[in-house]
Amino acid sequence: MPLRLYNTLSKTKEDFVPLDPKNVRMYVCGPTVYDYAHIGNARPAIVFDVLFRVLRHLYGDAHVTYVRNITDIDDKINARAIERRGTRNVPVLDVLRELTEQTLAQYLKDVAALGTLSPTVSPRATEHIAQMVAMIQTLVAAGHAYVGEGHVLFEVASKPDYGKLARRSLDDMIAGARIEVAPYKKNPMDFVLWKPSDANTPGWESPWGRGRPGWHIECSAMAEEYLGETFDIHGGGIDLMFPHHENEVAQSEAAHKEHPFALIWMHNGFLNVEGEKMSKSLGNFVTIDELLADWPGEVLRLNMLRSHYRQPMDWTVAGMKESWNTLERWYSVVEPVASRRIGAKFLEALSDDLNTPQAIAELHKSGPEELAGGLALLGFSAIPEHIAAKKAVDTVEIARAIEARNAARKAKNFKESDRIRDELLAQGIVLKDGPGGTTWDVKK
Repeated sequence: MPLRLYNTLSKTKEDFVPLDPKNVRMYVCGPTVYDYAHIGNARPAIVFDVLFRVLRHLYGDAHVTYVRNITDIDDKINARAIERRGTRNVPVLDVLRELTEQTLAQYLKDVAALGTLSPTVSPRATEHIAQMVAMIQTLVAAGHAYVGEGHVLFEVASKPDYGKLARRSLDDMIAGARIEVAPYKKNPMDFVLWKPSDANTPGWESPWGRGRPGWHIECSAMAEEYLGETFDIHGGGIDLMFPHHENEVAQSEAAHKEHPFALIWMHNGFLNVEGEKMSKSLGNFVTIDELLADWPGEVLRLNMLRSHYRQPMDWTVAGMKESWNTLERWYSVVEPVASRRIGAKFLEALSDDLNTPQAIAELHKSGPEELAGGLALLGFSAIPEHIAAKKAVDTVEIARAIEARNAARKAKNFKESDRIRDELLAQGIVLKDGPGGTTWDVKK
């Protein structure tokens, strides 16, 4: 079965056909590093890590390039850096670097604990200012951007298909967006590519004076630097679709003579906590670091993958407990040295727009070899110490015991049948008889 992915741009599932099978390219919007990452930030990190693994499985490790950027310059970071500098007589850019280095280190520690692979490239925005300035100059020269009071703005009216990703009309976007009304704008929807910085704000020299880039131009410039004008997949959270991703499409295509930017756009759904939107005011704002203090990282990972990535997800303690129990059952029957074979139905589920809930359902039906292979492809490649220490279950002996019990039942020797059942139960193995035969599980 070919890999099929839901494309936000076309609103349909499409067969994935890479531009170059020897160089499959994916860009995912990464963290803004000014504070600890919350559990919502973990969802794209895990979802697109699974896609990265699937692409590597299909095309080869050396033939997939995964870029996840680091936003280390924006207004929130600037404000935090200025606050941190206080009265110290040090350059604000030095303080900004100090802040973002510490926050990035925490983020990388968190997502590594969730079992994610390192992307091929993790570019920092502050190290690609020259590429951003060059792209802005191209847009100005092509008549897609203009200068006003030290700002450079993208002129939305210059791009007739603006709004094609979000599928909204310009009027709808104006009505639904938080738009900065400013005298230097020709149109309220025009967005900032470059803005001026005062002496206390981080900034770089440019043709338009000392300033800093707008958020949207950062991703476009870094994507072009590492993936080219057109690449295969762009991913991120659904909250980024508008205006961030819409603006990326507009400025990138405008800068590249309307060549497509990303062929497939993928967006993971929102995450709630115990049925409510996560917010500090509700007291349910939880960071990855806080969760890792109470739960193993692989439990957080499985809990995230039990929901389809495009659907809204409700993060609950009950769900975490269920995920932990599931992992313990799996790890009790899979061996660390088991051969790893990917089950056909398991791979078919993942190939259907990363249907991880169905893939997990297939794992429940799998034997030890396919279970080991499936777990590895989903990012559960190591058996945690707290689970590996448990007594290994001899699946061959269990199968033999079930066969002997079935024979006893067929012969109406119920005393022997009950003896075998009770003997297994004493070993922590629970049998369940159903229409499809006898299945077993490890007693919780």
